[in-house]
Amino acid sequence: MNATISKNVHSSTLDDANWLRLMLIIIALVFIVLFLCLPLVLVIIQAFQKGFSAYLSALTQPDMQAAMRLTLVTALITVPLNTVFGVAAAWAITRFDFWGKNLLITLIDLPFSVSPVISGLIFVLVFGTQGWFGEWLQEHDIKIIFAVPGIILATLFITFPFVARQLIPLMQEMGSEEEEAALSLGSSGWRMFFYITLPNIKWALLYG
Repeated sequence: MNATISKNVHSSTLDDANWLRLMLIIIALVFIVLFLCLPLVLVIIQAFQKGFSAYLSALTQPDMQAAMRLTLVTALITVPLNTVFGVAAAWAITRFDFWGKNLLITLIDLPFSVSPVISGLIFVLVFGTQGWFGEWLQEHDIKIIFAVPGIILATLFITFPFVARQLIPLMQEMGSEEEEAALSLGSSGWRMFFYITLPNIKWALLYG
């Protein structure tokens, strides 16, 4: 009899757990539909109400072309710089012990902890007309704030942690045995990097 009661209690508990799981799934699905899928569908419908001709017309506008050129220039400058910095920082952090290592890690994570609004204010205080370098920049007719260099610097500040943060865990897990073996066999540092390190980190580098 006790076994029967225990079995019934266990079955009731499982039923309650299943109902709770089902309710949580339904709530999550309703939330996703209302706040993600429905607005996205409405945006797509409204975007194509006038057809593709509206998009083709927008692409010929001078403002749109200027924005596309600015985006392309910014990407062409920031991506290589972020890649070089990310690989160098990840290599230094995972392969060497040096004074200031923790400081470097903190600086890499700094953009994640600083609001973009605060970042913009810092750039204005440093490079603006009344900023630390404002007078010197004006004397030499160098424009940074509200100009292409300012956009590039702001983009670099916001995005430079991504490559390093993508590579550091991978390179720590990968270890340095293969690299040390290559060096012991007479390989140069650059040859070791291109034939051993780079193939192992290429996907993480691409994702970063």
